[in-house]
Amino acid sequence: MTQKIAIQGIKGSFHDRVVEEYYPLAPELMECLSFDALAKAVASGTCDQAVMAIENSIAGSILPNYALLDQYELVITGEHYLSIEHNLMVLPGQKIEDIQEVHSHPMALLQCKKFFRDYPHIKLIESNDTAEEALKISKKKSTACGAIAGNRAAEIYGLEILSPSIQTIKNNVTRFVIIQKDKAEQSNEISKAAWKFVLDHKRGSLATALNVVSDCNLNLTKIQSLPVIETPGKYAFFVDVTFDNPKDYFKAKSLLQIMATAFKVLGEYRSGK
Repeated sequence: MTQKIAIQGIKGSFHDRVVEEYYPLAPELMECLSFDALAKAVASGTCDQAVMAIENSIAGSILPNYALLDQYELVITGEHYLSIEHNLMVLPGQKIEDIQEVHSHPMALLQCKKFFRDYPHIKLIESNDTAEEALKISKKKSTACGAIAGNRAAEIYGLEILSPSIQTIKNNVTRFVIIQKDKAEQSNEISKAAWKFVLDHKRGSLATALNVVSDCNLNLTKIQSLPVIETPGKYAFFVDVTFDNPKDYFKAKSLLQIMATAFKVLGEYRSGK
């Protein structure tokens, strides 16, 4: 049976490319215009799994997506790293002097900001998706507009790449997580985990928790905090850890479950590439 996989964006987007690289058998795509719509689709069972961007090497973590994972009780089952190359694309035959507006996702615009300093006549406009803007230009034959997207979008929608690889930092990588509604079957091959925990609001509580991570031979690869909305002054910590020995991991997890006032496993899976 063909899996249905939800992505944020449309065919030709970076999420679409992750699906191509991650899944050995081509699944059915479900296109969502926002991350919230994507999370709802997974939570409702409308799709089997979804691909969600969670972190970029230039722009940092996408904090609202951590909140969506928590809000909709979603589970991370895997991850995939994708090298991101942003290209300025237009209708064939256009020159950069002809372009008055460039549309793309806010993250793409942020990552290419330096390039447009040399073209002050171009107005940058935020949109929901990179590939969707390429499609709009193709359909409307918009001669004064450009889009920032991956080269696959240019191929699919018949656009010409005017300037390739315009991101400020060339080594640009985005981490995507694979999410689903129900917890995956426990595997002996897990080497990474994502947690959310809340601690007592007292001096040294976070340091004590992090000492447990270190003492159990876990490597802390990420820590983010978000305020607990119902309790001003209290914070939830979203943590990623990697490990070589699952026994060390389960020991640390059992200790933190006792120490924390609230503890949730967002995912236990094999580290991606």
